Amino acid sequence: LGANDGLVATASLMIGISAAGKNDFIFTGGCAGIAAGAMSMAVGEYISVRSQTDIELADRRIEAEHLAIDPEGELEELTQIYQERGISRATAEKVAQELHAHDALGAHLRDELGQHDSTKARPMQAAVASALSFTAGGAMPLLGALAPSLGGKALSIIAITFVGLIIAGIISAKTAGSSI
Repeated sequence: LGANDGLVATASLMIGISAAGKNDFIFTGGCAGIAAGAMSMAVGEYISVRSQTDIELADRRIEAEHLAIDPEGELEELTQIYQERGISRATAEKVAQELHAHDALGAHLRDELGQHDSTKARPMQAAVASALSFTAGGAMPLLGALAPSLGGKALSIIAITFVGLIIAGIISAKTAGSSI
């Protein structure tokens, strides 16, 4: 998504500069657009994912409090979660008791709230990935500013951006395992 944003935002800015008749500034404007867009995407992504981290930490505190106040009720809650997943009452009780004995908080965070280490929110990683993908996408329209003009720089920018969008779509589809 960041690459698509970079492609479209940078191309739009560069086409606007071209339409204003400022062809000497197209490349510089594109670079400025990439820098501004990448920073904006990084900060926005960081704040969004950091908010998710804050929610996860708050959920952890709340669940720890619930376990301290009502461990039996929390054990029953975990038992019911396993029953809803198709496990018999007797087996669900046994699984819940063993998990409570081993790591009650971890069991509730994972099975009740869906928190896993592998899906833990990582704000800095998300910010860097967002900035890099925006920059990668934004670089494509710059090629249009450097390409020979076929009737105006805007047409070159549009053509190269279109190719970039196709490439980004193919990569996204392949990464997601969907049909192109």
